[in-house]
Amino acid sequence: MKRVSKKLLLSLAAVLLAAGMAVIPAYDTAADSPYRTYTVDGYGYVTETQTAYLPYAIITKVGEEALSGPTDFMLTDDGLIYILDSGNARVVVSDRGGNLVRTFGEGTLVSPRGLYVTEDGTCYVADRDARSIFLFDQEGELIRSYGKPDHPLYGSTQDFLPLKIVVNEAGTMYIICESNTNGIVQISPVENGTFLGYFGTNATNPSLWNIVWRAIQTDAQRAKSQANIPATPDNMAIDEKGLIYTVTRGEEERTLKRLNIAGTDMIAGAADAYEDTPAAVAVGNHDNVFVASSQGYIYEYTNEGELLFVFGGSDDGQQRIGLSTKLEAIQVDEEDRIYVLDSDNAWIQIYEPTEFTGLLHQALYLFSKGRYTESKEPLTEVLKMNNLFDYANMAMGRALIQEEDYENAIVYAKLAKDYEGYSDAFWEIRNNWLKRNLVTVILILLGAFLLYKVIKLLDKKKGILKPVRAVLSRIGNVRLIRQLRYMFYFMRHPLDGCYGIKRQERVSVASANLMVAIIILFTIINKYFCGFLLKTVREGVYDLVSDIGLVVIALLLVTGCNYLICTINDGEGKLKHIYCSFVYSLSPYIVITPVIFVLSHVVTNNEVFFVEFARLFMVVWIAVLVFISIREINNYTIKETVKIICLTAFTILIALLLAFIIYVLWSQVFDFIRSIFGEVVYKLGN
Repeated sequence: MKRVSKKLLLSLAAVLLAAGMAVIPAYDTAADSPYRTYTVDGYGYVTETQTAYLPYAIITKVGEEALSGPTDFMLTDDGLIYILDSGNARVVVSDRGGNLVRTFGEGTLVSPRGLYVTEDGTCYVADRDARSIFLFDQEGELIRSYGKPDHPLYGSTQDFLPLKIVVNEAGTMYIICESNTNGIVQISPVENGTFLGYFGTNATNPSLWNIVWRAIQTDAQRAKSQANIPATPDNMAIDEKGLIYTVTRGEEERTLKRLNIAGTDMIAGAADAYEDTPAAVAVGNHDNVFVASSQGYIYEYTNEGELLFVFGGSDDGQQRIGLSTKLEAIQVDEEDRIYVLDSDNAWIQIYEPTEFTGLLHQALYLFSKGRYTESKEPLTEVLKMNNLFDYANMAMGRALIQEEDYENAIVYAKLAKDYEGYSDAFWEIRNNWLKRNLVTVILILLGAFLLYKVIKLLDKKKGILKPVRAVLSRIGNVRLIRQLRYMFYFMRHPLDGCYGIKRQERVSVASANLMVAIIILFTIINKYFCGFLLKTVREGVYDLVSDIGLVVIALLLVTGCNYLICTINDGEGKLKHIYCSFVYSLSPYIVITPVIFVLSHVVTNNEVFFVEFARLFMVVWIAVLVFISIREINNYTIKETVKIICLTAFTILIALLLAFIIYVLWSQVFDFIRSIFGEVVYKLGN
């Protein structure tokens, strides 16, 4: 990446400012971009993609007016920029070229923090220290002000410290107030300001530990502990439909919300990459949303919360155009240029979309409006530039579904990891296949049934299957095969099965080891080759060593810890018996996993619960077998068995902690030895 030194940047700024210009042109090629652009794929991994936006220009001052600690700004349809010059307690109005139009608010504003400008040019300013909302007309003349709502529902002890404001078409004000955890304040302009209530209150997310801890606290302790109160939104925006977008720090993955008139979040699920410290939000022109982080990163989402791009970053002190120190506000103009306000540097940076982004926006807009066929053309161009861009593949797949091209739709759905689109296309393919082949399948099944009856009748009369039974009998009498077949008996009769392991030597360590090998094989097959809807690993990525090691280490750890605890607590089981009983308790895994594997290739999203139920049934079955094995092998009571299981789990945790400590200590010793060796080599070399 090309770097611009601080000295060079300041020299360039001085020359341009001396020439009377307030807008500094920025880079004009992707190679000159001072940052990289990323997106998130369907697996949740952050991946680099084409440059989405390039630094276009920077507004360092308005005419001859320097800004001081600006905290908010807004673009209007008439080409003006209203900048809240908070350090000078005024509003500065400029055109898009940075030329001063007017200033207003001097002598009225005290500590303004947010503003909003309506279509008729009315400017609303949220002034924290003045505890008021000020209204100015198009010429900057004060119209009126609104103070703290005089309403019992607002709260008599609740202060009115407005920070941000947006206004809908009806003139209703939505105000974020400092330290007001009840939500966004709604004030109607009728009757000199009517308090309508709170809107979009953030939910609390207490952890299980906090719930338990507060339940056992005394009243005095509970009074002193920190209350679990909802977070106050940090910023908001409003779209042409009146939907409110809010960003809130500390909300984990739900920092961005899209609220309807009832205050319900319309973003269906958590986005793949929400910013932890959002500072501002803006609505785009193509059903997209932009979020700016206080550290300088800019995120672009669809209105469903799916991440498209993240770019920008923190400036390291060199004041490079395109990077920021502390972002406070973000806006988007009619040409999709992004304007961001950096309060520390007191400037506005402008980014323009690249050709790639322009095509994606066109496709995004058409797709969101249901014009799927029309969206295919720009999507095709996007995929020519980046055929692994997930959103474009998803949209193309959905467009092909509308055209009933289900085979190709599945290809794009797999590329995009679009499970819903894949499910819809697969359902149609499966349905069409059944329509074409249902009669044939029924005839084949009927023929197979009749053939079975005929063979069974002939075998009864003439014994035609006698040689086959003899061969199967000889194979079944092989000691290892007989021991493997014992798993089916063990699954159905675990009490007698444990007796057979402990007293009759019906199994061996060799058969148990072979079962472990089968379990490992089934685990690998089910992990990497299961149906698309149930696959959780990246396509083409394999980690067989870890897969094998995890199964082996887990089994040895459980067996060893349980044997240790049972030995201390007068258990009768030998190590061999405990190991074999644990392995044979996993028999349901060997039997049910192939069924799950087959189901994974034929179910749709609405039928995945069959697989989930099969997994739950398998886990419960295994848990019951393990419990019975521990009890019967060691001749414990039920109460003793529960105690042994708890002690075994505790011992496993201690063993893992000890292994971790040893690993950390060994890493430090290894690093110390390596540093000494490097020092010796360096000195010998000199």
